[in-house]
Amino acid sequence: MTLNTGAGLKRDRVRDFLLDFVADMKAGEAIPSERDLCKELGVSRPTLRAAIDDLVRSGVLVREHGRGTFTGPHRVTQALAATPSGSFYAPPAEGHWLSRILEFGAAPAGPQLARRLQLAPAALVLRVVRLRVVDDEPMAIERLHLPHVLVDGLVPDDMESGSFYRVLRERFGVDVRSAVQTIEATVTDETEAALLSVPEHFPALMVERTTRDVNGGIVEFTRSIYRGDRYRVTSELHFDAASG
Repeated sequence: MTLNTGAGLKRDRVRDFLLDFVADMKAGEAIPSERDLCKELGVSRPTLRAAIDDLVRSGVLVREHGRGTFTGPHRVTQALAATPSGSFYAPPAEGHWLSRILEFGAAPAGPQLARRLQLAPAALVLRVVRLRVVDDEPMAIERLHLPHVLVDGLVPDDMESGSFYRVLRERFGVDVRSAVQTIEATVTDETEAALLSVPEHFPALMVERTTRDVNGGIVEFTRSIYRGDRYRVTSELHFDAASG
């Protein structure tokens, strides 16, 4: 069988090789020179550079003029582990997380939030916007909406460090137990890019989550933007005879 060796497939092959090559390297380590990589892979420099360009855009590699190409910063991993019941358990993500509060205030829910939170449109909703920082690097922008009646007395300092769900449980008696979460590819707008220290239209992940307490009541609706070059989600899956 003869494989198509067009430029696009060659670039993909080189890109896959580089991804495997840097998988076990530390952040900031240099990769081999273009000359050595071209010789090892048997490809032209334009093909190699096109593959490296792809990985630079996605944050896997970093070019430094006059010095070479290096592995990018470590990606923070959020693991989702399957439970025997078929649901997922979300342990804390890697790294030391802190928050800078950008907005904090209550206002009537309005029609859209009322539907999401299952409230009356006139019910007060606490809106919190915070910049999430991991190991001194901006990682995400979180926009949280909570029924004000559940968190009356919450102040911005409560959300700057530590586990917010622990605060809900220990201070307000709200026992968070489940959530429906969606993750989609997106790009940053001008404001998000400035806060996350990335260019405008930078690859990102949009995460929406509706969280419920032990009684099934909705506790929060959150929409977050995570840097696509620094954050990833891994899932542990189990299969049986009925799996597709």
